[in-house]
Amino acid sequence: MSLGQHLIELRNRLLRAVIAVVAAAIGGWFLTPFVLDALRAPVTQLAEVGGHTAELNFPMITGAFDLRLQIAITIGVVISSPVWLYQIWAFIVPALVRREKQYVWGFLGTAIPLFFGGCFFGWYILPHVVSILGSFVSTQDTSIVDAKAYYDFVIKLIVAVGIAFVLPVFLVLLNFVGVLSAKAILKSWRIAIICILVFCAIVTPSADLISMFLLAIPMTVLYLAACAITWIHDRRLAKRQAKLDEEYGL
Repeated sequence: MSLGQHLIELRNRLLRAVIAVVAAAIGGWFLTPFVLDALRAPVTQLAEVGGHTAELNFPMITGAFDLRLQIAITIGVVISSPVWLYQIWAFIVPALVRREKQYVWGFLGTAIPLFFGGCFFGWYILPHVVSILGSFVSTQDTSIVDAKAYYDFVIKLIVAVGIAFVLPVFLVLLNFVGVLSAKAILKSWRIAIICILVFCAIVTPSADLISMFLLAIPMTVLYLAACAITWIHDRRLAKRQAKLDEEYGL
């Protein structure tokens, strides 16, 4: 494909992904009251356990509407993830040979559950993170939490964790199509760990080491799992190649 054809293909894939996100966001709008109640629960629990007042605050008249709109868009991104993940793969497919195209089902079958699993993990640790951070407020003080800032914190923690959980799949994919070897992936383990820590520091609140390490641990485990899979794959390829060389006397 020429450069112009690649750009047209990219535009079409992006358009389909955006349409899927918008359609899912429209449906997600009707779910926003339930999501907002779920988001409010950790703050309410913080007030009950901490013995002080804690509540969400909307400092602007448009704050509640803006927040519901953001929630709807986030729901749209999560629900439509199978579509836009497929569009990413479909954009890469024309550059691959037939054998490599067969990896599409393995990619989607792994990436989609990992994305939802990452979002669920972020949602699971959210109350614990709020409880730990809120425990530093004394009983004589009041926690008036800005709703917009609180939601941004939740989005960073949930969606970013979902995306982070998918990244090891791309390492395995690049190995299976012959772009990266297991040796190269393993050789860069120090850089990978540093990148994981930097990523976790960016997506979690500043000065919050607890949530940072809660996110870094499963990401590191997934990276090590990707290393193991690529090592096994390369080992099998090496054995297969050695067997062929022996048969042909090379």
